[in-house]
Amino acid sequence: MSRVFKFHNDVDTDQIIASQYLLLPNIEEMKVYAFESIDPDFSKKVQEGDIVVAGENFGCGSSREQAPSVLKALGVKAIVAKSFARIFYRNAINIGLPVVISGELYDKVEQMDEIDLDLTEGVIKTKDETLPCTKLPPYMQNILDHGGLINFLNEGEV
Repeated sequence: MSRVFKFHNDVDTDQIIASQYLLLPNIEEMKVYAFESIDPDFSKKVQEGDIVVAGENFGCGSSREQAPSVLKALGVKAIVAKSFARIFYRNAINIGLPVVISGELYDKVEQMDEIDLDLTEGVIKTKDETLPCTKLPPYMQNILDHGGLINFLNEGEV
């Protein structure tokens, strides 16, 4: 089971990692500032395997790839949202962070609820029910299993 960290609609990349922290030398130093303007203690509370749940248009704004990278570095297992900004979605897949669409989950869970996400089956189990979500196609799952697109390509899997 994974704990839920719930965020609103239209969370932009500057809210995920503010631009002033992009000057830091690496993701490890940046990650402590994730969601600072929304939840200043997020990086202290989040644990390996937790899931970010959000409303519509998650990751809108600039196309900075550090936004999904800081979440992955903090151990976020996946992001489940009603919808994603296109470039954020692609950047997340490229670095090996699962991004899953569920139109129902946001309204059915609260902060710190526990859920179980099955990417292979395309279902999310809450305490009360099982909800459908994006079932990733095998080629996308293969990219995620390799830790992202670059690792996938470097291992010769085409």
